[in-house]
Amino acid sequence: MRVFKPIFLVGLIVSILVGCGSNETATNSNDVESEWPDKITIVQMPDESNPNAGSKNEEFRKAMEEYLGIEVEELEGGDYSVGLEAMKAGKLEVMLVSPMSYYQAKKMADVEPLVTTESMGAKPYKSVFVTKSTRDDINSLEDLEGKTFAFVDPASSSGYVYPKAKILQSLGLDTDQLENPDYFFKTVAFSGKHDASLMGVVKGDYDAATVALQVIDSLVQADLIKEDDVKIIDETAEIANALYVMRKDIPQDLKDKIKEFYLQYGDEDYFESFYQDSSARFVEAKDADYAEIEEMIKLLKIEE
Repeated sequence: MRVFKPIFLVGLIVSILVGCGSNETATNSNDVESEWPDKITIVQMPDESNPNAGSKNEEFRKAMEEYLGIEVEELEGGDYSVGLEAMKAGKLEVMLVSPMSYYQAKKMADVEPLVTTESMGAKPYKSVFVTKSTRDDINSLEDLEGKTFAFVDPASSSGYVYPKAKILQSLGLDTDQLENPDYFFKTVAFSGKHDASLMGVVKGDYDAATVALQVIDSLVQADLIKEDDVKIIDETAEIANALYVMRKDIPQDLKDKIKEFYLQYGDEDYFESFYQDSSARFVEAKDADYAEIEEMIKLLKIEE
C-alpha cells in the first residue's frame, strides 16, 4: 500500500530562492574523495500532512545529519512549482514530489528518483470526491453539475490530475472547458492544500472537492473535523505514491549515502506519526512506476 503524509517547517521555501543554502563545498568528515556541500536542504510538501508530528521530524533530521556528517536543513514548501524552481537553481538537493510533479521535475530540474514509501497496513493512496454528509442532493459525479468544486493544485496528482481524469472519463466532458464557469461546475477553485479543500467543504465554501483519501483520517485525528462531517461519493484508481527526488549533479557518493540513510531508517514512532503505520518504510523509487502519469497528462492535454 502507498502512503504520503509528511509535514515539516511551514512557509519557508521562498527563502531558498533568495539565498538560503550554500553552494560552497567542504570535504565531508567521512573521508570521501569528492567534496560535499556544507549543508543539504530537503523540502517537503504539505499534502496529506499529519499536523501533530513535528517533533518526529526533528528527530529524523538529526538522525540524517548524524548519518551524513553534514548539516541537514528541512523546510516545507507550499507550492510544487516554487520547489522545482529552487531545485533547478541548485538551492536544494532533495524534494518530496507528487507523481505529476516528478514528471515536471524530470523536465525542468534534472532529477533522479530517490525513495518512496510502502506500507502493509495503510489505506491505498487514491483521490476521493467528498461533499458534506448533509447534502442529500450530491451522491455521484453526475450530481456535481452546477455545483461549486475545488481541486487542490494543478501540479498535484491526487488533488488534480487523477480526479480530473476520472471526471472526464466518467462523464465524457471536454478537458479544455471543465474548469470554465458554468460549463459543468458552477465554479472551480484551487485551494492550494488538501486540508484546505476538505475544510472548505465542511465549512460550506465549496459544494464538493477532491482530496487524497488519507487526509480525511488526518483531520479527524487532529480533531479538526468529525468523521461524519463528510461523505465520499466516488474515488479514483490507486495512485503511485509520492516520492523523493534528488538533483543528479550532486556528488555520487553523497547521493548514495542519502539513499542509504533513507533505506536503513526504521524508527517505528516516526512512521506511525507521519504514515499512521509503524510498518511503513522507505523503499527505492523507480522511474517505471510513474509511467502512468504521462498518459494522464496526454488525456488532460496539460502539455501540447
